[in-house]
Parts: sequence; C-alpha cells; structure tokens
Amino acid sequence: MSAQVTLLSLCYVVAASLFIMCLRGLSGPDTARRGLFLGELGMLIAVIGTLLHKEIIRYDWIIAGLVVGSGIGVAISGWIPMTKMPERIAMSHAFGGLASALVGVAEYNRQIEAHSLSHFEMGALGFEVFLGFLTFTASWMAFGKLQGVITGAPITYKGQNFVNLLLFLGGIGGLVYLVLFPENPMIFYGVCGIGLLVGITGVLPIGGADMPVVISLNNSYAGLAACATGFALGSQILIISGALDGSSGLLLSILMSKAMNRSFGNILFGAFGTEIAPTTQAAISKAYNEATVEDAGAVLKASQSVIFIPGYGMAVSQAQHAVRDLAASLERRGVEVKYAIHPVAGRMPGHMNVLLAEANVPYDKLFDLDDINDDFARTDAVIIVGANDVVNPAAKKDPASPIYGMPVFNVEQSRSVIVLKRSMNPGFSGVENELFFQANTMMVLGDAKKTLLSMIGELKEGH
Repeated sequence: MSAQVTLLSLCYVVAASLFIMCLRGLSGPDTARRGLFLGELGMLIAVIGTLLHKEIIRYDWIIAGLVVGSGIGVAISGWIPMTKMPERIAMSHAFGGLASALVGVAEYNRQIEAHSLSHFEMGALGFEVFLGFLTFTASWMAFGKLQGVITGAPITYKGQNFVNLLLFLGGIGGLVYLVLFPENPMIFYGVCGIGLLVGITGVLPIGGADMPVVISLNNSYAGLAACATGFALGSQILIISGALDGSSGLLLSILMSKAMNRSFGNILFGAFGTEIAPTTQAAISKAYNEATVEDAGAVLKASQSVIFIPGYGMAVSQAQHAVRDLAASLERRGVEVKYAIHPVAGRMPGHMNVLLAEANVPYDKLFDLDDINDDFARTDAVIIVGANDVVNPAAKKDPASPIYGMPVFNVEQSRSVIVLKRSMNPGFSGVENELFFQANTMMVLGDAKKTLLSMIGELKEGH
C-alpha cells in the first residue's frame, strides 16, 4: 500500500470519527457548538483527503468550484436571517440531492461508454439518481411553501395518492429493469424524470404545517443518495457520511412525528393544514380578553414565577433579545424564570434553541415538554411569544381537532397567560386556539418585539 493510499484512508477514518462525534454533540444544546465544529473539521479533512486521490489528474475545475461555492456559502450565512433558516436548509438539501444525482448521471454515461457497468453498480446509480432528483424537487416545493410562493394549504385532487403510488412503483420498476439490463439510457433518464416528478407531486398535497418533517425527510433522502453515490464510486467516506446523514434524518423525522402524535402516513397522505380564512366570523364573535402592556405589566409585577414559551412569531419579529432582556428584568425582581421549548416549535427542529442561544439565554433555563409540563400548575404567569399549536388545549380535549393527541404544554393550568400575537388570525396550521378565549388569558396584540420592550419599560417604571 502506497503512502498516498495510507494517508487517504487515515483521513477518511478521522473524518468519519469526527462526523459521529458531531452527531453526538448536536444531541444537546450545550454541546451543539462543539459538535458543529467537529463536523466542519471532519468535512475539511475529508475534502483534503479526497483531493489527494490518485485518480484526480487536474484541479482547475475543482478549485473553481471551491472558490465559487465558498463565496456563495459565506454570502448566504451572512445575509439570510434566522427567520429564513428553514428555507435555507430546504435549499441546501435541494442542491445536495441535485449534486448526487448529477454525479450519478455522469458516472452512468462514463461507464456505459466503457461497457464496464455491473449490475450492482447500476443498482447503486439508479437508486442515487432517483432519490437525488426526488430530493431536489421535493426540497424546492418545501421551500416554496415555507416562503409563501406556493400556498401552504394542501394542493389535492381526486386519486392523487393512487397517482403518486403509480409513479413511485414506476420508478422502482425502472430501477429493477436497469439492474437487469443496465445499458438502456432511455429507461435510465425515465427514472430520473420520475424522481423529479414524484418530488413535486409528493409534497404539493402536504400542508405547510408539516414542512419541518418534510425537510427532515429530504435530509434523509439526500443522505441516502450520497450513500448510494459512495457505493457507485467506491468511496468509503461517502458511504459512511451518507449513511449517518440518512439515518439521523430519518430518526429526527420519527421524533418530530412523535412530538406531533402523527404517523408518516398521515403526514404524507393526510393533507393536514387545510387553509381557512385569515379571520373567520366565528373567531370574531368569540369574546377574548384584549389587554394592554400596562395590564400585562401589572400581572408580571405580582408574579413570583414566569415561564416563556417561544414560537415562530418570536423568530418573525426577531424578539429573542427582547425576551432575554425581559427575563433579566424579572429576575432582578426575584422572579423565577424558565423557558419551555416544544420539539416542533418554529419551522425546523431546534429553531427556538438556536434563537435563544443567539441571545445568550443560559442552557440550563431551557426545558423540554416532559421536563416542564408539570410546572405550569405552580406558575404565576406564562408569556407566549408567537406560539400557537404547541399551546392549544384542543390537542388534549377535542377529538375532532386536527391536532388532537399532539403533546402540548399545560399552559391553561397556570394562574395567568399572556399571549403576544400580531392578530387573532389562526396559526400556520390554520387551527383555531381555544386558549386565546379562556378567562385567564390576556391577548396583547401587536409586534412581539415592541410589546416586550414596552413591558420592560413598564417593569422599570413600577420598580
């Protein structure tokens, strides 16, 4: 074994170990930064090792790609706000899937010309391009729904599930045929086209409220496509990293589905999140307690314990720093402050954790649903900052509700509830929240950041 091959193998072993340590670090908010750094270091070592590969005969296009890609990455990181992170992640998955698919197309053409394509390699390439192209279009559909370019409501038609099933089976049938008869470009490109089509028709019927799970699933698909690329190219690091990405994405999707008490079948075929009018007549006629900042301040002044529940509204108004400052003001008055973080709050897993970490909120004040749900009955005031479905009592009490069975916070058990919300419109899922009409709930309508800053001023005035 030459020194070059030995060094390449060593790089891949170190990179794979760092990827595993990265996933371990990302499992907790207090170790996430270290885990992210280890993953970045592992990827750097894997790229350097790959550049040492003996089959590379020229580096000009590789260097150009590195420069252009790095520039785009730096620009995206600097310009895209945290509110758009789910869309950015969907975009990244789209290009990751496309990269795997295009590598598969190039490798297929190369081996067809050389008449060296084995049945196993054809199976890996077919799986790679099918999943890669599916991930590409499915991720763009998720991006469109999150961005509002495509309606968040399910786009359905009669017999859609049957059509999607036929398309999927057609793609699998084409893969089987290619494994038996590899040198058939028409069938190969037909499988590519079916993958592109399934990505579109599979996501359009899914409601916008389920896009976080769809993004996680696309992450899994992209990882599996990369793993198949590794088998096709004989790259151990692609096999390992793709398998890690695919399996972790699938496990994350399962955990998110569990957090919503939903099955994959219900998410993929249930058309949840049907769009309703922004403010229904029924909602208008219901009585709710619209309060002022002064009213909310009076409640907080009399409280000894407060729990903050952040949601996507906090991200939209970029109110995480104002939340931290209000919490600091309360703590200076001797109030016990905690943060309740729901697994599916926001538009992606860990969305609220990242925002609060950006505002330097201590990790030990963040509590998961299971760890804090019993505390609400002993809490004086709860401040809900732009959260909706995760605090909806209908999930526990109304079997007819679309979110019935979803684990939610026991907010209604606290003495007082202060809801910061722009308007009385339903949330992203379109499900009306009964909590907003209960007697112990105060609705403080308006921009959350401005409201929080006003509440801080109210606490200072009252000393």
